[in-house]
Amino acid sequence: MENIGTFNAAHGADAIGLDLKRVYWNLEAPALYEHALTAGEGRLAAGGAFVADTGAHTGRSPKDKFVVREDATENEIWWDNNGAITRGHFDTLLADFLAHAKGKTLYAQDLYGGADPSYRVNARVFTEFAWHSLFIRNLLIRPERRELAAYRPDLTIIDLPSFRADPARHGCRTETVIAVDFTRKIVLIGGTSYAGEMKKSVFTYLNYALPPQGVMPMHCSANTGSRDDAAVFFGLSGTGKTTLSADPNRTLIGDDEHGWAPSGIFNFEGGCYAKTIRLSREAEPEIFATTERFGTVLENVIIDPESRIPDFDDGSKTENTRCAYPLDFIPNASATGRAGIPKNIVMLTCDAFGVLPPIAKLTPAEAMYHFLSGYTAKVAGTEKGVKDPEATFSTCFGAPFMPRHPSVYGNLLRDLIAKHHVDCWLVNTGWTGGKFGVGRRMPIRVTRRLLSAALDGSLNRADFRRDPYFGFAVPTSVPGVEPHILYPVKTWQDKAEFAETAKRLVGMFRENFKKFEAHVDADVRAAAPEASIAA
Repeated sequence: MENIGTFNAAHGADAIGLDLKRVYWNLEAPALYEHALTAGEGRLAAGGAFVADTGAHTGRSPKDKFVVREDATENEIWWDNNGAITRGHFDTLLADFLAHAKGKTLYAQDLYGGADPSYRVNARVFTEFAWHSLFIRNLLIRPERRELAAYRPDLTIIDLPSFRADPARHGCRTETVIAVDFTRKIVLIGGTSYAGEMKKSVFTYLNYALPPQGVMPMHCSANTGSRDDAAVFFGLSGTGKTTLSADPNRTLIGDDEHGWAPSGIFNFEGGCYAKTIRLSREAEPEIFATTERFGTVLENVIIDPESRIPDFDDGSKTENTRCAYPLDFIPNASATGRAGIPKNIVMLTCDAFGVLPPIAKLTPAEAMYHFLSGYTAKVAGTEKGVKDPEATFSTCFGAPFMPRHPSVYGNLLRDLIAKHHVDCWLVNTGWTGGKFGVGRRMPIRVTRRLLSAALDGSLNRADFRRDPYFGFAVPTSVPGVEPHILYPVKTWQDKAEFAETAKRLVGMFRENFKKFEAHVDADVRAAAPEASIAA
């Protein structure tokens, strides 16, 4: 086996059983560009970004993700949410992965997951594609060259898109498989070219490993102001996590995954993975600028065949177009990836039903209720006959990445909120004046104004009313915000339809939360919307 690049020979590919023709170790962007372009893995866009097509998989495959079920994990994993694979099936899968890779040339990156050295994981990632190596190098934290000689991997990921799983032989569902062995600390990814599976595998591992250490793993973005007033933003895809945390007046800690340790918060990553559909220079200048830089990876973005200029309005391939870039491509990004204890927690929801207020203040019990609920809504889309939005409840705002029971994360968060007297806010970035198709998207200037007031503390001095449907506190007026928008019913022409829609959403919340009621205290159960309203 020929080893090219910087690595520790005593702990190379053979340590996990890979018998390869060649390994390119820790190549940087210029070399990875050369390899990827030579292999025909993608094209260059105007400005220098690398454009890759992920094939049939334009997003994650959560139903094809499995965790080894054995004595060590039997009582640790939330099996209602996580697919199971036997030890025998995983061992067979690993042997077949190693056989499939034999004699191949792979790329390897030695990286960190976690900016806090006390809690980070050393993640070694083997990839079949050079552009995958560039992607994961952008997304995780890159050690200094001097650190690589002593590097020892804690977690090993092998990503082979050309591998095809056999459901009967490997105990999986399809030819695509993401298999996680928490005991041996190995992740196998096969049958998909979607690079996000690698990133989320590291997140999944940290979500398993950190809670027993008293550290809260969070699917959130984070930033901080000049007064060390850190804020975290929970939210599912499309709710505005990346957009709202990229505030030119605040320092960006990270856009997706963080831990909350006794000393403060820390980014799990060294890069950002932002959605680019309908991205514009005017609305999101910092993110747009990264798409014109050498080193950025554009996923499934359509580019003009002659000018090579990206068309971010073209969703013909997928609405899930993305750009992946190092965090330092954002001018005001943190150099350390760390900040103090958060002063504010913001839970973002895109309510396509149009009944939630643009902002509400939550008690600790209400915060745990809405954290466990993880509500957002998908728009009706183009499917024939579908007219109404669809509610989505993804507990902890990241159910696919949560190996432990949600109550583990919910209780950790609640205790931290109470201990540090953190202000909690629910922010609706969805619709106002009616549901999707009738109303309009919440103006981003309104959201930014309300968030600014929350983060600088002035919103705490406002007068509040109780929402008649959800019970949380809503400000009655905020300088710079038109008063009626704070009262969702006043933005609807048909008040009776508003009431019916709100009651229906209340019912969805209550039905979804039934599975958590046995795992939470009475005050959290009492934070649910009124049952009489849903009836």
